[in-house]
Amino acid sequence: MDFNLLSIVLVLIVAFLAGMEGVLDQFQFHQPIIACSLVGLATGHLAECIILGGALQLIALGWANIGAAIAPDAALASVASAIIFVKAGDFSADGRNVAIAAAITLATVGLVLTMVVRTLSVVIVHQADKAAEKGDFNGVSLWHYIALACQGLRIALPAGALLFIPSAAVQSVLGSLPVWFTSGMTIGGGFVVAVGYAMVINLMATREVWPFFFLGFALAPLNELTLIATGIIGLCLAIIYLNLSKNKGDGGNGGSSNSGDPLGDILNDY
Repeated sequence: MDFNLLSIVLVLIVAFLAGMEGVLDQFQFHQPIIACSLVGLATGHLAECIILGGALQLIALGWANIGAAIAPDAALASVASAIIFVKAGDFSADGRNVAIAAAITLATVGLVLTMVVRTLSVVIVHQADKAAEKGDFNGVSLWHYIALACQGLRIALPAGALLFIPSAAVQSVLGSLPVWFTSGMTIGGGFVVAVGYAMVINLMATREVWPFFFLGFALAPLNELTLIATGIIGLCLAIIYLNLSKNKGDGGNGGSSNSGDPLGDILNDY
């Protein structure tokens, strides 16, 4: 499908915010689950893009900067995959896999844009230093905003190029992709998902959090639980955990006093 003018403007705004958030990490607009959902909201395909964002988010969990090695660009992958997904018009699992495969490729290419913007940032920092030497605080702020705008344009410009490509051309290109390419990218994405899960489990490998991890597996098969009910259960468990953590050690003798409640004593000792 081709986008109307309002959808194009909204998608470009989302892309610009995602590009800035790729550096700021303040509101997480660059995360796939958020960026894809916002693009879906702007184009009228919210449910489909939420599913796409969730699938891509599991892959992006394994993307991390290690030393001088920079991870693929999650912001560009999120926005580009959502645009390609909507333009292709195939909202099946196969269409989603093709969009994710294309997004992973574009995310790798996005590293080149990151390198260009980071090189440009060196020049901008020097200009900000000159303004600071003159005591020009407004000038320093201006150059900081310019640097941030460059990060936003890093995603907005490729997104704009994708938006103005006819949908028929996108569908033709995606249809001409060989099976070995799309299957290989899907399998490779599955490997990265495993790495993402491993990173999450590594962060959760504490005595306090393991029970919640296994409880989630126990609740997952219950189809009767709605998303709202699951959220309420999670919220209640979080409140209980925080209260137990706050009350731990409030008793006398360094927190080792007997409360008279055997279960409470076990939880406090745990």
